[in-house]
Amino acid sequence: MRYNEKELVSLSRQPSERAAELGMRGPKKGDVVKRRLVKLVVNFLFYFRTDEEEPLGALLLEQCRVEREDSQAFSIVFLDEAERKYLFECDSQEQCQEWVDSIIQASYEFMRKNLIFYRTEIHRLTGKDPLEQYGISDDTRFQVSSHQQLMLKDT
Repeated sequence: MRYNEKELVSLSRQPSERAAELGMRGPKKGDVVKRRLVKLVVNFLFYFRTDEEEPLGALLLEQCRVEREDSQAFSIVFLDEAERKYLFECDSQEQCQEWVDSIIQASYEFMRKNLIFYRTEIHRLTGKDPLEQYGISDDTRFQVSSHQQLMLKDT
């Protein structure tokens, strides 16, 4: 993937949906758990040395799976690189669940599915397409499946 490093650093400085110092182990063999400041900004997970302002790295939270490893740890695995697994250790079970939920909800695919669901519900309740006013009702990214369209016509 191509990216602009200055824009990525600028994004890392934006207000985050979630931020905390977590234990983190990278995907390389022999990596050990290190304390990192981890920030979730839009659909990027930035990680920093705790005493630095420039991120060490960023994970684009697309095409990945988030899994609980135990009560206080979770991992992120990228679907096209199953061996590339990042482990995060939290301070509590509650904190771990909050991170897992936030990361799952940060992905573009999750947001797209929610948009389609709510678009369908609004159309069902009002008979109007809420995206029509924005001129994007025909955009294929936001289309409801043909099965859902048939269900809408029956209501």
